[in-house]
Amino acid sequence: MSSLAALREGYERFDPRAYLQNNYLPPRADFSSEEFVVPWKLRCLAETFASGEIHGQTLIDVGSGPTIYQLLSACDHFEEIVATDYLAVNREELGRWARGEPGTFDWSPFIRHVCKIEGRGEPWQEKERRLRGRLRRILPIDVHQPEPLGAPLRPPADALLSAFCLEAVSPDRQAFARALAHVGSLLRPGGHALLLGALGESFYLAGAARLPVVPLAEDDVRAALAGAGFALRDFRSYAMPAALRTGVDDVDGVFFAHAQKPMEA
Repeated sequence: MSSLAALREGYERFDPRAYLQNNYLPPRADFSSEEFVVPWKLRCLAETFASGEIHGQTLIDVGSGPTIYQLLSACDHFEEIVATDYLAVNREELGRWARGEPGTFDWSPFIRHVCKIEGRGEPWQEKERRLRGRLRRILPIDVHQPEPLGAPLRPPADALLSAFCLEAVSPDRQAFARALAHVGSLLRPGGHALLLGALGESFYLAGAARLPVVPLAEDDVRAALAGAGFALRDFRSYAMPAALRTGVDDVDGVFFAHAQKPMEA
């Protein structure tokens, strides 16, 4: 069995609710201080979108998982958001949230925090409604295929976002770099790519699943972006403090990258 096939088999045991509990409840989702990892991620995204430079018709979120926090600042700048995931259980979880069904994960603390740091005085319920209204498609994706959606995205996306996906589904650095190039094909020339991901992580837990991760260094991410033809605009990193090393993974830190696809000659 190839390592990629083993990864696919491992993800059949992925438990979205366990993943959310491990990563998006306290202590990691503690909004009492900007020093915690979730507020850091939300601020990276909020500050980048606040520039006003990244906007358009369509944003595609690659490997959304069962989460929506990564889309909270983006939803103000695009008419349509396309969420994607390889796993049907994650697409179903996103669909339930988008439809406002009872019993889904409570993202309201995240939405409140984003409204606070954006500083526009917007009621958090308005942002929630806007995101639900603009999250119009939730599609299957396989980042290891040259056509990750099975067919080209028409028209190509104006921006691409991916959080904690590519390194978690790639058996090695070369596969990570190829996957980045594949998803880059979904983006129009001149479009922007925003990546959040793990540094120095070799595994994470999601219920019964113990899933391998390719351990990345900052230079690996920079090299993969350059190899995929992107120009790096911003790069930030966060060192995971001891208090947040809870045993659900062995992550050393988190990176945020903003890159841009060149215009065609």
